[in-house]
Amino acid sequence: MTKEIEIPYNENTTMDKDKAGSIIRDVKSLFKGPVLIANALPVFVGFWLALHFTGGTLLANSRLFWLSIIGSTILMGGALVLNNWYDVDIDTVMKRTQKRPTVTGNISLKTVLGIGISMSAIGMIMLMFTTMEAAIYAFIGWFTYVIMYTMWTKRKYTLNTVIGSISGAVTPLIGWAALAPAYHIVPVILFIILFIWQMPHTFAIAMRKYDEYKAANVAMLPVVCGFKMTKRQMFVYIACLLPLPFYLSSLGMVFIVLATILNIGFLAISIRGFFTKDDNKWAYVMFLYSVNYIAILFLLMVAVTMPAFT
Repeated sequence: MTKEIEIPYNENTTMDKDKAGSIIRDVKSLFKGPVLIANALPVFVGFWLALHFTGGTLLANSRLFWLSIIGSTILMGGALVLNNWYDVDIDTVMKRTQKRPTVTGNISLKTVLGIGISMSAIGMIMLMFTTMEAAIYAFIGWFTYVIMYTMWTKRKYTLNTVIGSISGAVTPLIGWAALAPAYHIVPVILFIILFIWQMPHTFAIAMRKYDEYKAANVAMLPVVCGFKMTKRQMFVYIACLLPLPFYLSSLGMVFIVLATILNIGFLAISIRGFFTKDDNKWAYVMFLYSVNYIAILFLLMVAVTMPAFT
């Protein structure tokens, strides 16, 4: 017969674990972790493709690589933190943002502002050690997101999505320009893809969170113009993606075929929206497809150029 061993309950340990978990959740929410990662991927792909087309190697350009990746991530993190600082009033109203530390008070607004400014400055300085062109693209992204989108258009105009899309679309230009001038057709098309893609992606989110945006008085397209207009615009933007893979013929036929299949699938789901009876469910499907679409598309660009580095 084995003797039971009684493990004493340590209340302090449990409290410490809860506190640590709360801090991690607050930091993740403050920096909008998934958004930050999603924006770092195109920077990497831009740099990777620049290596491919210039005949460079990752090892020989490791300093530029880490400066561009880390610098852009810190800069984007600073921009996202400043967005949280400025939007605290509407975040209080919207259910999906009510647990952010700026709303709960777990981190003071003064501290958040300091973090946002500091990270923005550090990120910019790091990128200036790559090339001035990369730093300029990064500043354009930061300025359009923090000033033109967050502080100016988000609450007033439905064009806020167009403005905000610029900040996300410059990311591959940052990665490419850290190594070589970005007047090549490939980074230009990557910019256009990301710019166009963000429209249906953001509209899908806005449709799902319609009530919250309306309560917060944010001028998202579904709130101001309704779902029918939003669906029509989503269809048009997605249709504009169809010819873009053919401008990337230098990536090979496999890429063109697979990217076209992804585009057709995207368009098919968009068309289905005109006949759906459950707009919320359809918008969720659109959101999921858009997230996977852009991740697969950009990872595919890396995969088809991988043999060049082996």
